[in-house]
Amino acid sequence: MLELLARNWWLVVLRGVLAVVFGIMAVAWPGVTVLALVLVWGVYALIDGVTAGWLGVTGRGEHRWLLVLMGVAGIVAGIGTFAWPGVTALVLLVFVAVWSIIIGLLYLYAAWQIRKEVTGEWLLYVSGALFVLLGIVLLVRPGQGLVALAVTLGIWSIVWGVSLVLYGFRLRGLAGTSHPSRI
Repeated sequence: MLELLARNWWLVVLRGVLAVVFGIMAVAWPGVTVLALVLVWGVYALIDGVTAGWLGVTGRGEHRWLLVLMGVAGIVAGIGTFAWPGVTALVLLVFVAVWSIIIGLLYLYAAWQIRKEVTGEWLLYVSGALFVLLGIVLLVRPGQGLVALAVTLGIWSIVWGVSLVLYGFRLRGLAGTSHPSRI
């Protein structure tokens, strides 16, 4: 894994830069960030529902009813998103929280696995801890407001992005070596 990361160090840096840009935008426009996330998800659910339903209605086979059912569920979810954006935002908050905890635990595991191969794995530990912390805060305090989520997500994204950029540049020093030993 280390060799793959070292060869593609610039992708790690790019991910970090994109995280910082997203974070700045989320802090600058928290209300727009929340609304945009909700609306993008609503559009996705609606389009997915229409296409699944179309495949079920026009397709052949005994189980096409499953596609029709998936289509109906997607269309209902999409319409529900536009009818009740606040409820959808709360549901998305839970999804973001759970995703954040899972990603954080995976980063912590990755840092633990490569600790003997590299120095500076603390950057991965920091990234993982920030993900887990964000997820826990979101689950424990959902009533603090979705705007606070956008600002928190923005600040977290900036810190995470900076840690990825730093890690990517450390990896750059290993690019081209046949056996990267220590970062």
